[in-house]
Parts: sequence; C-alpha cells; structure tokens
Amino acid sequence: MKIHEYQGKEILREFGVPTPRGTACFNTDEALAAAKQLGGKVWVVKAQIHAGGRGKGGGVKVAKSLDEVSQYAQQILGMQLVTHQTGPEGQKVRRLLIEEGAAIVKEFYVGMVVDRVAQRVALLASSEGGMEIEEVAKHSPEKIQTVRIDPAAGLDVDEAAAVARAIGIPEVANAEAVKVLQGLYQAFVEKDAMLAEINPLIVTADNHVVALDAKFNFDSNALYRHPEVVAMRDLDEEDPAEIEASKFDLSYISLDGDIGCLVNGAGLAMATMDIIKLYGGSPANFLDVGGGATTEKVTEAFKLMLKNPHLKAILVNIFGGIMKCDVIAEGVVAAARQVHLTVPLVVRLEGTNVDLGKKILAESGLPIISGNDMADAAQKVVAAAKEAK
Repeated sequence: MKIHEYQGKEILREFGVPTPRGTACFNTDEALAAAKQLGGKVWVVKAQIHAGGRGKGGGVKVAKSLDEVSQYAQQILGMQLVTHQTGPEGQKVRRLLIEEGAAIVKEFYVGMVVDRVAQRVALLASSEGGMEIEEVAKHSPEKIQTVRIDPAAGLDVDEAAAVARAIGIPEVANAEAVKVLQGLYQAFVEKDAMLAEINPLIVTADNHVVALDAKFNFDSNALYRHPEVVAMRDLDEEDPAEIEASKFDLSYISLDGDIGCLVNGAGLAMATMDIIKLYGGSPANFLDVGGGATTEKVTEAFKLMLKNPHLKAILVNIFGGIMKCDVIAEGVVAAARQVHLTVPLVVRLEGTNVDLGKKILAESGLPIISGNDMADAAQKVVAAAKEAK
C-alpha cells in the first residue's frame, strides 16, 4: 500500500524528522488560504499522486506570489499528470500540498528497503539527491552508501554519523542528520514499511537537515496492525480492477498485454506470464486465484479480465494440489457460461483429478482449447490471440 507525500511527512514528523510546514488542499481556494496561513514570500505547489517524477511532469511549481499560488493550483488540480512511473495514461491530480519554500544548499538521497538476502533493513544514502536512485546505482554506484542494520541493535549513532559524513553532509549538521536517519529507521520498522525514501533530504542555508519529500510503501500483510495507515489509503490512486479483485481475495495486477492469465499460485502465475512472452505473446494481467478457488472466485476473475478492452484470449493454467482439477474445471465451465465468454479460452490442467477435470471441460459443449502442457498451452493462446486481432 502507498500513501501521499504529505501523509508520509506526517509519519516522519511523528518520529522526529523535520519537514517543511505545509497543508494538503483539494481546491484552489484551500490552496490560497493555506499559502496565506503559512506566510512568507515563496511557496511550493505540489501535485499529490502515488508516483515519482512529478516535477519533470509539471506537477511541482515554485510560486513567488499569492497570485501564482492560485494560478499553479488551478493549473495542476485536475491535470492528467504523466511521469515515468504513471505510464502514458498518467494519473489525475485530485490533491495538492502547499508548502513553505526552503533555502536549499545541497540535496541528498536516503532510503530504506528490506534486504531479503541479508534479512536486514538496508539503509541507502547518496550525495546525488533529487535523482532516481536506480540511475545513480547504474551510472555512479560508488556514490551510494549502504548499511545493513542489525535488527537487535538498530541504527546506532556511530553508523548514522558515518553515513552522513560519507555522503557529504557538513559536520555542523551531522547531529541533525543522525536524528533524521534514526527517525526514518524507527518509522520504517514500527510502521511495517517495505520502502521509505526521503528524496531529497536537504541541508539548508542555516545548516538544518530537512526532509523535502517523503515516500512510503507498506506491507499489506501487516496493515491489520496499523489502522492509522489504512486510514491514509486513497482508492482514487489505485486500479479499480485491483480494488474489485481484493473484495474476492484475488491477487490481480493489470498489465499492458492482450492475453488474460488465470492461475493458482504466484510462482506459477509468474512462470505463465514468462512463457507467454517466450512464445511471442503479451500478458494482460497477473491473476492468482489462490489455493481455494471457488466457482464464484473464478467467475469474478473472468469478469475482471473481460473488463480489459484489449483482451484477445484467456489462458487458465492450473496445477491441482490442494485445488483439485475437477473443481476448477467446473468453475471454469460455470464462469464461461455466466459471463458469455466471447474470446478464445485455453485451459491447461495438471495434478489431482486431472483426467476428471479434462473430461468436464470436454463434455461442457464450450469451445475450450485444451493445452497438454505449459508450452503447448502458451503457444495455443498466443496463436488464438493473434487470430482474434
């Protein structure tokens, strides 16, 4: 689960990390009122969407008068903001953050992720603030400092101070930088985050360390422990199909291809998408119905896939272990009839009760294409999708 920048800054402040003063706004009048209340001579008008690269896309403007605050707010609110993370369709801007200006001397990057190999939280820091960390890693890996934090000890003062010095934070601001890094780590751990970034972290003209941006992603499996985080969820920023899928305990992610995939098990789903690509096709979605798929779940899965206007064919790839092949076959037949399926359907079954499952499909009277194995099923669905174009 993701949240907006202004919400991330609320969390940072909770753990003692300084941020600029700012107010979230939903219309131009609120934006102007927020700027007046903040005072000063410079304000930043920032689009709030769940994507990076907002500045490059025209979603961040520096206003030097109240008239400019109104002008930029009106310009940004409602725009379809396109960044490298939104895709070509962009994301509609429904919220703004009006923030006081900052006297920036130098920008830095700090972030935390889970290093699954080391089984520790990894702190990443760089002198190259304001840039995508992936680009820094690609072109200047030596500029990234990495500390894998001992979970028993936490991020201690010496480790944090060494990282701050290594990326070039002035010694006069080192103590504040230590508090920021320790606060970020505490927030990451206590809120069950999967990603926490401050980009940029700045040093100001008066040698203060301030988080100028904030990005948090949270582990959805831990949200039951954090109702305060769940309350920050913005459904407008999420794919409606994925929201609908979650109601039926389906794991669904929209992709940009034209072959729908219905699979049981995340690993098999990834392999299914890979083999579709191998044979020249393009998956339209990731869809894991899990180990306890019912006729209702399969029907809803079909409905979700059929909402995609680009869909040309569907591949059902089931390995029956806990989920028996005859049960899934009955579900597929019932679902296909209920939704009046009009695109080619390829089904590959393997595992428990596979012969009975294949018999149910064969006797259904539906034009279901049987796949003998994964390769055969993938080739048949790719061919069917091409013929349907």
